[in-house]
Amino acid sequence: QVQLEESGGGLVQTGGSLRLSCVLSGRPFENYALAWFRQAPGKEREFVAAIRYSGRREYYADSVNGRFTISRDNAKNTVHLQMNSLKPEDTAIYYCAAEWLGIGSNLPTNYEFWGQGIQVTASS
Repeated sequence: QVQLEESGGGLVQTGGSLRLSCVLSGRPFENYALAWFRQAPGKEREFVAAIRYSGRREYYADSVNGRFTISRDNAKNTVHLQMNSLKPEDTAIYYCAAEWLGIGSNLPTNYEFWGQGIQVTASS
């Protein structure tokens, strides 16, 4: 059974940066595409970024493209989300998700495993 554990969230001022991390355990990390989704109060869960299991391509939502960067460290079974130039509208609970041999889909239904989520708040 795959387990995902997020860390690195918190409160930051508008324009600041945070780095989220997610550790995958239980199965070979290199076989999984990893993604970040987020959900703000009263809104549906939305795609943020994804990286293929091969690590050769990343995908981003238009709203974060150019500000966020997803990366994976296969040696540490960890995926990171570097978030720069944070805006109040980035405030949400951020979830890490994994899909076996995935190609980096933006559909939450494609992902079999999810973390518990971590709060990110960008305050003006």
